[in-house]
Amino acid sequence: MALISLSMGYSQPKRRPKVYRARDAAYPTGGNNGFYIAALPRPYPMTRQQSKVKGVALECGLKKGMTKSELQTKMVDCVGPKMRK
Repeated sequence: MALISLSMGYSQPKRRPKVYRARDAAYPTGGNNGFYIAALPRPYPMTRQQSKVKGVALECGLKKGMTKSELQTKMVDCVGPKMRK
């Protein structure tokens, strides 16, 4: 499956069942082959609480791949007091 990126949209093959012809049918059945073009969904606006948590995480230096001990110390020393403000 190839994903073709467009500005503000994307295109990829349709996921349809294979076209087949029943013995007693006059026309083939099963769907059309081809591609579709669609716009990417807009991001939802962040709530006040979400933006606050995001800002605190950036200030405290929370990131993916942290060890559990680093995360625990930052949660106690930095995130907790800033979220209570």
